[in-house]
Amino acid sequence: MTQRLEEFYKNKINLQLAKKNNYKNIYQVPRLKKIIINRGLGNASQNAKLLESCYKEICNISGQKGVITRAKKPIAGFKIRKNMPVGLFVTLRGRLMYSFLDRLINIILPRIRDFQGIDPKSFDGHGNITIGLKEQLMFPEIQYNDIQQLRGMDISIITTAKKDKLALNLLKAFGMPFKKEISIT
Repeated sequence: MTQRLEEFYKNKINLQLAKKNNYKNIYQVPRLKKIIINRGLGNASQNAKLLESCYKEICNISGQKGVITRAKKPIAGFKIRKNMPVGLFVTLRGRLMYSFLDRLINIILPRIRDFQGIDPKSFDGHGNITIGLKEQLMFPEIQYNDIQQLRGMDISIITTAKKDKLALNLLKAFGMPFKKEISIT
């Protein structure tokens, strides 16, 4: 499997951002730290088949095993008992992270219906961004007939950038589609 996005970062983006921001040390250039795929289970926590289906989907999407998060304390209003499964997550690093980002930019985001681009205001103030997806159908690994229930997920891209502008420039250099800023005059 070719790691074209990782090579592109090392050979082009790294040098380009270092020159643009006048960094004296190449290690000052922002880079990707990890990508976290997170999904809440909702009513699937009480249904073993839905839980297993969600777990398989996350594993197929990410390429590695997921972790089931469990409730720390009971919440009667939501019918949640202690140690009941409430979510799933996967943390991607290294080659799997770059491979997933490549698929996200080039395959998954263009397949979203009426996609206008990612809002640049969705950064968290520390150089990280979270993208919310409403359904899992845009992933090529998911077969339409195998889906038991449409479920969304959150994809968090964590960078080493200290400011949102630096992270925005990094992700733009990777080819991430952002919305155009519309200035009203």
